[in-house]
Amino acid sequence: MILTVGNTKGGVGKSTIAVQLALGLSLDGKKVWLVDGDRQATSLGAITVRAESGRTPIAAAAYSDGATLRAQVTQQRGAYEHIIIDAGGRDSTALRAALTISDVVLVPFQPRSFDVWALSDIGSLLNEARAVRDVRALAMLNAADTQGNDNADAAEALADVPGIELLSARVNRRKSIANASGAGLYIDEYRPRDAAASAELNAVKNILFQY
Repeated sequence: MILTVGNTKGGVGKSTIAVQLALGLSLDGKKVWLVDGDRQATSLGAITVRAESGRTPIAAAAYSDGATLRAQVTQQRGAYEHIIIDAGGRDSTALRAALTISDVVLVPFQPRSFDVWALSDIGSLLNEARAVRDVRALAMLNAADTQGNDNADAAEALADVPGIELLSARVNRRKSIANASGAGLYIDEYRPRDAAASAELNAVKNILFQY
């Protein structure tokens, strides 16, 4: 499967989720390639940190140019069971290219008004991409609130964005997840262990990849 973790809005945690999914699949014994399509190369940096710490690395590369990303992923797709693409933070050629070659697009968003409004932007790009490929789009609440009505309000607002489904699993706001990704670790490798964070991320991974 080719899965893009993308959003035109920055600061929604897409790189963190992309790194966690790629590492989780690798630790499950899958052959995974993490492709960083963001100019900041945050995902690639996390994998570099992992390799430098002596842990088993995973395949990773960075292509911020859309044409290069499309060509490389298309050429290499048969060599991997899963390719995870981290793209976006803005409307970029890499994000647009990723949408046209992906099987699934995961759109992390936070339950804040500006994040919810930004879903219409990625929705427009998805409509354009679907002229080339019938890509499935799933929105996921990330860094969600454990209390209050924000999560329900965000889910209700998503209903007004056609062509994007709401993933049944969500990830709550947990410092351990960001810390784990920054260290190039899957949440199950991070210490002290955060059982709640582990359960949330594994649920997302299992739903997306149908374990």
